[in-house]
This record gives sequence, C-alpha cells and structure tokens, in this order.
Amino acid sequence: MTEFDKIKEDMEEWQNSISNKEERKKNFKNLSDIEIKRLYTPNDIKNLNYDLDLGFPGQYPFTRGAYPNMYRGRLWTMRQFAGFGNAEQTNTRYKFLIEHGQTGLSVAFSLHTIYGIEATDQRALGEIGKEGVAIDTLQDMETLFDGIDLSKISTSMTINAPASILLAMYIVTAEKQGHTPEELRGTIQNDILKEYIAQKSWIFPPEESMRLIVDTIEYCTKHVPQWYSISISGYHIREAGSTAVQELAFTLADGFAYVEAAVERGLDVDDFAPRLSFFFNSHNNFFEEVCKYRAARRIWAKHMKDKYSAKKPESLRLRFHTQTAGVSLTAQEPENNIVRTALQGLAAVLGGTQSLHTNSFDEALCLPTENAVKIALRTQQIIAHESGVTDTVDPLAGSYYVEWLTNKMEEEAEDYFNQINELGGVIPAIKANFFQKEIANASYKYQQEVENREKTIVAVNQFQQKEPCTVPLLKIDEGIAKQQEEELNQLKQDRENEKVTEKLKNLKEAAQGTENLMPYIMDAIRAYASIGEIINTLKEIFGEYHEDSIF
Repeated sequence: MTEFDKIKEDMEEWQNSISNKEERKKNFKNLSDIEIKRLYTPNDIKNLNYDLDLGFPGQYPFTRGAYPNMYRGRLWTMRQFAGFGNAEQTNTRYKFLIEHGQTGLSVAFSLHTIYGIEATDQRALGEIGKEGVAIDTLQDMETLFDGIDLSKISTSMTINAPASILLAMYIVTAEKQGHTPEELRGTIQNDILKEYIAQKSWIFPPEESMRLIVDTIEYCTKHVPQWYSISISGYHIREAGSTAVQELAFTLADGFAYVEAAVERGLDVDDFAPRLSFFFNSHNNFFEEVCKYRAARRIWAKHMKDKYSAKKPESLRLRFHTQTAGVSLTAQEPENNIVRTALQGLAAVLGGTQSLHTNSFDEALCLPTENAVKIALRTQQIIAHESGVTDTVDPLAGSYYVEWLTNKMEEEAEDYFNQINELGGVIPAIKANFFQKEIANASYKYQQEVENREKTIVAVNQFQQKEPCTVPLLKIDEGIAKQQEEELNQLKQDRENEKVTEKLKNLKEAAQGTENLMPYIMDAIRAYASIGEIINTLKEIFGEYHEDSIF
C-alpha cells in the first residue's frame, strides 16, 4: 500500500467517524463558486511537481514569488491612490502621505480627464475634481508635482483612453524639473481592453486604441526604460462584479493580447515584456485571493515561455500592484471597513504583491479624509513591521488547501482562455459581449446570494444596527470647477496658439499614417495643448466607439 492509499483509507475512516457531525451549511463555496471540501490532504496535490509547478522564489514558474528574497530584501511599495479637487489640493495630499511614510505616488484622475473632456465642456458639468484630480493641461501636471522630485519617487497613473497624453505630460513635467526620461520610474495603467470589458471609459474603437497602447509600449521601451508602459488591470473587472477566477482569466487574456499586438508591430518580446505589469483586486475570501496571485504568476510564466518564446527571466516574471476591494466597503458601520481592508491587504502581501493600496474606511461614502487615509496607510505599515509575515518568503506554500486551490484556479482560468480563443481572441470576444455577459451573470448571482442571506455581509444583511453614520465626510468645494475653467481659459489666451495649431496639425497627419504618435503628442503637450484638443484631433481620424447593449 502506497502512502497515498493509506491516507485515502484513513480519510474514509475519519469521515465515517464524523458522519453525524452537523455543519452550518450544506456546502461551502468561495466567491468563484468553487466548492470547498471539509479537509485537504496530500492526495489532493499528489500530482504536484515541485520543480515544474512551484520552484523557488524568483525562479520559473515564479509561483512562490517574483523575487528570491521578497520582503526580506525590500518591502512592497506603499502606494496610496489619491486625487481630488484641483492639482494644488492633490499636491498637498501627496506631501501629507509622503510625510507619513508612503513610498510611491498613485494618481486618481477626475472623471472628465479620464474621458478626455475639457473642464469647459458641458459634459464635465458637476464632475470636475469630484472623483479625482482635474488635469487639463501640462500646467496642471506641473502644479500636481510641484516640490516633488520625480527622479526620486515612482508614480502610478490610473488613466486609460488618454493614457498616452498623460504619460507625455509626466515626461515633459520631469524634463522641466531637469530630469531625463531614463531616470523616471512608475507605471501608466494604459489598459484599454478592460475598459471595454468592465469600466467603460473608452473613447476610440478597440483597434485604434490598441495602436496607441503599442505606441506607448514601443516609446517607453526605447526612451523610458524604467517605466512600466502598461498595468494590465483585473481590479476594475472585479469591481464590476466578476469572480476571482474571471478576474484572473480575463486579466491575463488581456495581457496576452497586448503581447501579441506588440510582437505584431515588430517588437522583440524580451525587449518590452519585462516592463509589463499587472493590477489585481484583493477581495474578502482570504485564501482565494492568495491563490489567485500565485496562479497568476505561474500561468503568465508558462504562457510567456511556451507560447511567446520569451527567454529572459524578467519577461516571465509577473509583477503586480494590488488594491483592496472598493466594492466590498459598506456605508453601514463604515469603521468595519478597516478590518476588511486589513485582511485584504494581508492576503495581497501573502500572495506576493509588489505594491499595495489599502482603501480608506470612508470610501463607500466619499473620497477619503486625511484621517481615514492615514489609517489606511498605517494598516500597511502594521502588516509590514508588526505581523511577522514578511520574515519568510511564501509562508503559506505547502498547505494542501493552498496548493490545491492554486491548481484549481489555474485550471479554471485555462478553460476561459479556450473559450476566448474559440471566439477569435479578446477583441472579437469583447464585440460579442462575452466578457460583459460573464461578469453580469456573476454579479447578479452574488447579489442574489447577499439578498437571500446566503452570503453574510456584516452590518448589511446580518448583525444590523439602526444608528446613523456619523463619520466626517470630505466634500469637494463647488468653486473648484469654476477655478479650473478660468485657469484653462487663461492658459489658452497666454500660450502661443499658432504653435498649438501647428502641433495638432502634425499629430493629425501622423495619425493618418502608421508612425508612432508619442513624439507628436509630446510636441503638442510642450505647446500646452489641452487633453480635449488632442483627443478631438485624434477623433477626427479614429472616430468613437459605441458598445452594443447586451440587454
């Protein structure tokens, strides 16, 4: 009798001995609807090959971590997402966060900026500075980073459809500070595919958008070598209601689509792949999240090596930023969100994240106050310096449950890849509304389970209290919108408008051909052309995208 046979026999005997033990539910499932057994043993992972499936941290297939010594060498970047009102107000918040120990910046942009609309546009009415910082021109970007040395801090910018424009603004701002593009460190999200799938802040049709994405990848590969030219984002897919498995599969599928587009442009995979990064959500089911990150690293490494023939270890190594789940925050008893965020942050760390944003407890009600954001930052610092989880690499490895669930999530992600390939790839699947339907169905199912009390949300559908919320709220001054409009109008009067017209004309002509558009966008930015002017110029050539409704 083998060891596995003996365990199986003993397991059956143990199960028979406790067959009369009642359990709280008929079955236990995680948020991806994967059924969880009562107990896991070596039999559940008996086919696991240590060298092929786990390996050592920093080595293929990177399941156990992106780097050999992980947090024993350096901690993750503590990068709190921040932006509200105008550039001056957000600059003050950045300096507050840096003073309290934040180690990287992360820019949240105003909704009108995200859609490439100027502050003076009627469509921006009521939105300016409400969800992020209002940026219309290079002048705003210069104010945003006034007094912050861009050669000494890394910056992440959450922007997608106009990402090439904001990246150009950042590079030119650094130049004006006296820094070269080679010195800059950071990330531009620049992930347009997930916009069509989940967040819906697109501008141009998918094919034209992909051209701009590859332009930025190519430009950064040649001129901004320390910059991550794209942050392939599952966060917004999860916030739209997907399961963890869907987040994993759809995000990596998007990543593969970007690789294919860049290779089709003629780029060598080992030249650009090391500067691709990822952005994942961390939700409430602790082990599911840890295993999602471990599976992501292994899947990426295998596909990059076997399908795309990448040879550099850096091309196979998936690095990612994590943000705790905004969708999990509750307006009821918002202080409970501190606990949720701590557990989600801990899952991200145990899963091996390279940087982390922890949500503030008041974000179900408003943009975070200074006190709330300080507590969120302190949460990361306590995990880092007091919990002991950073003392060894991948401390959950070898758990029968963790290794089984990592395998299971990889298996289910591969099933999704097959479905996407059958539809012709990511863009055809988007146009067929495949991703949108999968997410909508998962979201509906989850909400039904909450409303039926099959899933407990503390203080929402169980353990409710009637006391009103009394936490202080951050309110954006309505005068910010008027100030932003006035400053934009004044800048347009003061700049050399003939030069702006010339640079926009050059951009339009280049857009009609196949040249990389980044140099033309940067020339327009240097002349203080606005985001709206550049976007409208490109719309004349690219057009706009309109999604077919699935309902």
